[in-house]
Amino acid sequence: MKTRKYIAVLSISFGLLLQGCTKLDQEFYSSVTPETFFKSEKDIMAALYRPFTHAKWYMGEDRWRLQEYTADNFAITTKGRHWYNGGENERYHYHRWTADDGWIWGSWRGTLMGVALALDAKSDLSKLDYARFALTQDDQDAHLAQLDALIAYFYLRGLDYFGGMPVFESLEEEALPRNTDVELFNHIERLLKESIERLPVKAAGDREEGAIRKAAAAAMLAQLYFNAEAYIKKPMYAEAREIAEAIINKEYGDYTLDATWNGVHGFTNNASPEIIWSMPSEFKMLEYNWFYADFYHYNTRQYFNQDMGANNGAHLTPSRKPDGTLYKDEFKLGSPYEKFTQGDYRKAPYVYHGSGRYEGMFIVGPHRTPSGAPILGGEEYKDLPLNFVDQVGRFSEVGPGKKYSSVNQLPSKMSEGEENTGVRLVKVPIPNLNDNTLRWGADMPVIRLAELYYMAAECRFRDGDAAGAAELINSVRKRNFSNGADPNPVTAQNLDKYRFLDEWSIEFLGEGRRRTDLIRWKAFTTEEWWDHTPSNSDHLNRFPVPNEAIAGNNNLTQNPGY
Repeated sequence: MKTRKYIAVLSISFGLLLQGCTKLDQEFYSSVTPETFFKSEKDIMAALYRPFTHAKWYMGEDRWRLQEYTADNFAITTKGRHWYNGGENERYHYHRWTADDGWIWGSWRGTLMGVALALDAKSDLSKLDYARFALTQDDQDAHLAQLDALIAYFYLRGLDYFGGMPVFESLEEEALPRNTDVELFNHIERLLKESIERLPVKAAGDREEGAIRKAAAAAMLAQLYFNAEAYIKKPMYAEAREIAEAIINKEYGDYTLDATWNGVHGFTNNASPEIIWSMPSEFKMLEYNWFYADFYHYNTRQYFNQDMGANNGAHLTPSRKPDGTLYKDEFKLGSPYEKFTQGDYRKAPYVYHGSGRYEGMFIVGPHRTPSGAPILGGEEYKDLPLNFVDQVGRFSEVGPGKKYSSVNQLPSKMSEGEENTGVRLVKVPIPNLNDNTLRWGADMPVIRLAELYYMAAECRFRDGDAAGAAELINSVRKRNFSNGADPNPVTAQNLDKYRFLDEWSIEFLGEGRRRTDLIRWKAFTTEEWWDHTPSNSDHLNRFPVPNEAIAGNNNLTQNPGY
């Protein structure tokens, strides 16, 4: 929980009609103009941060799902009578999505709606005389720069998901065709470069409250260059490294790695020196909570000593076969839980100790209340103690007179889950009811300094400096072990493509980036993991333009292969 200048929501009816996501009409319900509507600095800040509330929504839900359920770390298995969902979850896991799938349409529409909201705010604020509100020209420049950087953020995600999108710079433009990948790349680059010049830097001790500052825009530019080979077929790792190392060296503001693994994820992470940009969250105010229902069992409320129900859908992909042997000798990707080294603080079961203190990051093994009583199942294990396993299989159907005589006969695939299937991630801490004011008190990290360390490390590795890359990664890894003694450090000898992908997975598990990392390493369509065979179809590195968007705008063209 924090006291903060909170991102406000301006109650304006936009009537934004994103039919086809390029016809951007506005319907105003009075003749109010920006010059007459704004009465105080509070009104200005509300207008400035309105598109940020959309960004907070955009960063989770369907965008997260496209990044994680299509990759090797997460799955939503069918669990008996639950979660088949018309085959939707399997389509994403097996890379058989279509241009009619809802997560894809929601992400196309949400991307361009974010651009439209930011442009609308920019149009209003650019017309104001800031001196009327005892504000300076520098204040106005910084506000407009934030909106430009936010527009760049939405387009950067759109470029990652779809490739070229319609580039519009006002809400007067209608039914635009798609710009090329290179044109969209250049537009994002220009917006970020111009924003960096006008944004303020973070001073030592400043808390992260959700505004975009100079380092955040610079980090986005580094991300653009880092993935440029995938976006525009032009490697730009040298450019990415230059920016990443400049941020590490405090040239864009005062940031340092957090001393503890959960300082960057905990209830007071707005004070973490590692956070470069985050989305604020607080109980009953812009809560960062969408994942809860998807991740946890119906009865996990008893584990947390909370009052919230859940849908028991998502879990980590399994590290073990039904017979208990590891997949690591069969697949180089996936097995996210067992990729954590034994002794890593994060690998422990999640336990809340009170007053905001907690340990561990997973729900695994026997499910018990804080007092130690077993938590019972309600489906395959109705009235029996729940035990969450790092496996997928219908173990309840093994035994005399049942479908399978031994676990060796069990298939392990998307259709074979049970209510206790899979390790569950608790990266956002959940307090008990006694500390319920802390609920959703952890902000959502969007960019943190550790990403720049890993980015610089990968760029060094690609440039032949494996020792330098290992040093950067180990500087982050060591905080996860007692006295900083890492039993499995990265070395120049053990660092290769797969160790790099493992390190990205371990540090950023569940942070909505896995698909992008796999694509950058040319692994998304070429590698296998649990219950996923490679398609070797490069067109799947991009999602299709949704049919609903094309129906609303016949100037849009479909991506190749769809």
